[in-house]
Amino acid sequence: MAGDRFAIAILTKNRTNPAYVGARIGADRIAAGAGGEARHYVPTKPDDVAEQVALFVQAVQDGADAIVIAPAHPTALVPPLNEAHRAGLPIVTLVSRVEWHQAVCHVGSDDAALAAAITGHLCGHLGGKGQLAYIGGHPNSSTSRDRERGFREALADWPKIRCAVEADGLYQREPARRAMAKIIAAGHPLDGVIAANDFMAAGVLDALDDAGQRLPVVGVNAVPEAVRAIRQGRLLASAAFDAMAMACIATEAAIRALRGEYVPREIELPVEIVDAANAERWDKPYEERHVPGWDEVAG
Repeated sequence: MAGDRFAIAILTKNRTNPAYVGARIGADRIAAGAGGEARHYVPTKPDDVAEQVALFVQAVQDGADAIVIAPAHPTALVPPLNEAHRAGLPIVTLVSRVEWHQAVCHVGSDDAALAAAITGHLCGHLGGKGQLAYIGGHPNSSTSRDRERGFREALADWPKIRCAVEADGLYQREPARRAMAKIIAAGHPLDGVIAANDFMAAGVLDALDDAGQRLPVVGVNAVPEAVRAIRQGRLLASAAFDAMAMACIATEAAIRALRGEYVPREIELPVEIVDAANAERWDKPYEERHVPGWDEVAG
């Protein structure tokens, strides 16, 4: 790091998911505020593991002082992570976990708790009776596994609610739309839908609109589009897995590590359900949302 100037390489999984748009905006805000630069490396094909590995290697070659990464795979990044670690680069992970234990810090939320909370919210809305569809995330992401686990654990508390059908939406809007369209075409009687992120929830709503149907749908992320849909009455609720806040904290952690300051190995943001009662507070573009202070979450 030359003087007080620094460059943080920010590796996110795709250009399509609005949550990662927010993450990049958050990283920019923190890096610029500290007098540095956030350099973004994003696969052109969503969640492409080989491309993210190549981008990681490129970021190191470009002279990044530290790396913040949302890993697209739990193990594929381990070899380049080891090389970067041996070269002395601080590495912070966010959103998804990687099976590697040398990271300065991981910033995320309890995915199982988020999924359980949003499942409980929908089940309560249904009065404790009904049949659900679950649209899961990308199989390479650790968040998919944990959110599915939280969903199943929560259902155990609602004996008169069952999961009638499941499908993968790959954390993307169009695959989720296609998955939901197939569920509708198959004639599954449903009372509600849980999508493992808001981008897929938008795809579910697209399919329901195409079919002229309405169902209570919930998601995860509290992205601006989802918050607007909540205020419009189209989406019931979302669990605030706030990728922008995570990126803010992860970038701050990388900067503190560069300065030789203490950084905790784990920072977990709290679970919050966003629904009609509090959506107005969340209804802001990422550029205007609250940036959590370090002491709020890591102090």
